[in-house]
Amino acid sequence: MGKLNQTNLFLRFALEIAALISIGVFAWTHFNGFFKYVLSLVLPIVVMVIWSVFAVPNDPSRSGQTVIAINGLTRLVIELLIFTMAVAALYFSNAKTVGIMFFCLILLHYITSADRIKWLLKQ
Repeated sequence: MGKLNQTNLFLRFALEIAALISIGVFAWTHFNGFFKYVLSLVLPIVVMVIWSVFAVPNDPSRSGQTVIAINGLTRLVIELLIFTMAVAALYFSNAKTVGIMFFCLILLHYITSADRIKWLLKQ
């Protein structure tokens, strides 16, 4: 695994963590009372579970293991939906500039992940 690939894997991990935090921040800033606390915790956990459970078997960018096997296109759609939710969460949480920067980092990640995207689309 080359240095660029390791750097991109780290970027993806950081983007995943940032997406979870963004979704939690959205819940925190848009709900009140009991729902504010519950959704700030539950929404990121649900997203994390979806991200962890649904995977393509033998994905070289992950452990290769999966709980529920899906095809590559479905995995790509799940990732893109989660990242889209995170960008929207930032945008609607009065963090538009951060949302735009986050979107640019996501684009950078997928541009440098062309080999992975090709692999996913063949699965």
